[in-house]
Amino acid sequence: MKKSPFVYGVTVSDAAFTNRESEIKRLKSNLLNNINTMIISPRRWGKTSLVEKVSKQIANKNSKIKVVNLDLFATSSQREFLEVFASEIVKASSNKLDDWIDSAKNLLKSITPSISLGVEPMTDFSLQFNWNQPTKNIKEILDLPQKLAEEKNIKLVICIDEFQNLASFDNFEQFEKKMRSSWQRQTNVTYCLYGSMRHMMLDIFDNSSRPFYRFGDIILLPKISTKKWIDFIVKGFANTKKEITPELAKTIAETMDNHPWYVQQLSHYTWLNTNRKATNRNLEEAIDELLTTNSPYYLLETSSISRTQLNLLKAIANNEEQLTSKSTMDEYDLGSPNNVTKNRNVLMEKDLIHQSENKYIFLDPAFGLWFRREFA
Repeated sequence: MKKSPFVYGVTVSDAAFTNRESEIKRLKSNLLNNINTMIISPRRWGKTSLVEKVSKQIANKNSKIKVVNLDLFATSSQREFLEVFASEIVKASSNKLDDWIDSAKNLLKSITPSISLGVEPMTDFSLQFNWNQPTKNIKEILDLPQKLAEEKNIKLVICIDEFQNLASFDNFEQFEKKMRSSWQRQTNVTYCLYGSMRHMMLDIFDNSSRPFYRFGDIILLPKISTKKWIDFIVKGFANTKKEITPELAKTIAETMDNHPWYVQQLSHYTWLNTNRKATNRNLEEAIDELLTTNSPYYLLETSSISRTQLNLLKAIANNEEQLTSKSTMDEYDLGSPNNVTKNRNVLMEKDLIHQSENKYIFLDPAFGLWFRREFA
């Protein structure tokens, strides 16, 4: 059986990567010219694939530029972040274990790091610290990239995924100030900070009262156009000796509102259901499969919100625009106008909805489709 040409759930390879030419050019130019960059978009829009693609291009063509990639998804404390941060920066600076050990000892003098080596030292290297003087220790770790870059005569590009997770740690307000204070002075280091909680990321980087305001260039990752998706889907089918019409490919893209993850997923299920030429029935079956596959996640989302928040989603699902009108509040049992405003803000903070022109819509198109089937 031929391998599916459509990829989701993992970072996308070159073959499955589509139409991010302008974003690739902009991000690459920024990182090569020491312009810190923040990438903000909803979940599953391809941020990680974009950053990894640009990181590889930079690392492969510039031996004096070392790229560090950190994912904070599973990081649970400020200390854990700092230890991982220091470990990965030391590892990126050289491919020799002895260099790692020397750098850790020489550049982190006040902390006296404990070096841990596993069965495979080149992959199981990590640092832990004795936190006797937390304030001094934090500064030394945050200053480490610049010190190491100067010592090695290199430049560092540090990419941090799910950056907004740091905001959930204790004392983040003070830590945020320390990060900005240290990182803005680092001339040999460039940061790429990105995350999937759109509301939180915008608050960190686009709020004039926050330390990271104007830290660098903000890229609000746009959707891929329907035309690009049509070309991509038709080509994917053709390359595997199957056929789909441009019209049906357009329906796939528009059904999923051009959302990268879901367009790839729906294309994959349609491709699986197709023997030679895709039909409307193949697509309908694929939509059912997609919603069934994702329903446990959607059930978890709906179980985590209050009754009135659920009712507000029902109103939005039914395309109600005047959410605080008496007739809408009565029909959906939304409570008072203040309750509507409060619940709307909660749903926006959870990235379940967002405002598009003069109305509110589901941020996740597949969740919106599932919700309408189940509740509206």
